[in-house]
Amino acid sequence: MVSELPLRSRWGAVCLSGVLLFSTPGLARAGDGSPEVPVDAPLQALVGPSQQSLAQVPPERPDFKPLAVAVAVVPGLLFHGLGPLVAGDRHTAKRLFALEGAGLGLIALGGVPIALTGASRRTIAPLYAVTLAGFSVLGISALANLYAVTAPAFDAGVAPPLLPPLELEVGYQYVNDAAFDYRHFLTVGAQARFDSLRLLGAVRVDPSEGNTQVRLGGAWRLLGAPERALSGTDGSALDVEAFGQFHRYPTEGFALISGEVALRGRLAMSRISPAMAGSFAEVSVGTSAEAYTYPGAVSDGNLHEQLLFTFGYGVWLGRGGPFRGEAMLYYDHRKDSFAGGIRSRGGGIVGAFGLRGRALLTDDWGVAAEVQGGGALVGRLSLIRALGGER
Repeated sequence: MVSELPLRSRWGAVCLSGVLLFSTPGLARAGDGSPEVPVDAPLQALVGPSQQSLAQVPPERPDFKPLAVAVAVVPGLLFHGLGPLVAGDRHTAKRLFALEGAGLGLIALGGVPIALTGASRRTIAPLYAVTLAGFSVLGISALANLYAVTAPAFDAGVAPPLLPPLELEVGYQYVNDAAFDYRHFLTVGAQARFDSLRLLGAVRVDPSEGNTQVRLGGAWRLLGAPERALSGTDGSALDVEAFGQFHRYPTEGFALISGEVALRGRLAMSRISPAMAGSFAEVSVGTSAEAYTYPGAVSDGNLHEQLLFTFGYGVWLGRGGPFRGEAMLYYDHRKDSFAGGIRSRGGGIVGAFGLRGRALLTDDWGVAAEVQGGGALVGRLSLIRALGGER
């Protein structure tokens, strides 16, 4: 793994992107016609409307128009907002055009100086973060453009009122990677939810050659209702996450040990426009420190850092009953996952694209699935056992 950015600059990039994550919910609320919320208001007021307002003021959504769907694809994927404009939803169209313009502006703001300075290591970190933020806004606005015109064809999902205190997961993962011999993995995972704390753990093992990945960590909710008490909110939240990971490659004779910290923000897109009710955008930015262990003396070449960045657009699947879940299309910029990264024409390496979903089908049982495409193809299917019910 080649370090992308100097460590000091990397923390600057994380702080810069963290400011963007903190400010987004407030900007979205101020623009959707809702009353402004004072800075010193309670966290519930900052993150979501009250249960009473959700129940008494259902969002107004336009009628489904097939022509608008066609325009949203061509030329709508180039000019975000054309689909809603054809559907007669000028409010949503203006918001999406503004998002697209902001994304292009951030890409130019970061990308042009990178090109002019020859990607100088002294300035690359904040410029790189701005450029990635621009691509995330651009990608989210493109997907929102499609969702806004297709959503009227079905009832919008809602954030689950609450999730169980403990979930256990067991499943199968397949990896097709030309660089390694492993293919089939047994996966085991668990997550426990408390008031503001969520603990997670996962183990993936290839029984044939012993390749093993262990990942442990947790998330602390900074803004938004806990997952055990989402009733009456729109699901918007901001978390700080910390994880440790150990990945052993016995056939190749090395192992990877890493620690990471990140901010993850989720914004209900109904705050941008009622036409996007039932969907959400998610952005995560962080940094990791990694060490490779293999036969031989330890040197600086064993130690690396990595900028972590993900963004995605998702939908809630449940509508208030025992069936509750979500699905999200996303991009992950990290390079040390099973999916790895894709080498671009310019010689750099970008991350992986994926689609994941999880749903509780009853109070006690559920399923999870994920596919990723990067340097390798990865697929995973799991069975979920929920313990504790709604207590």
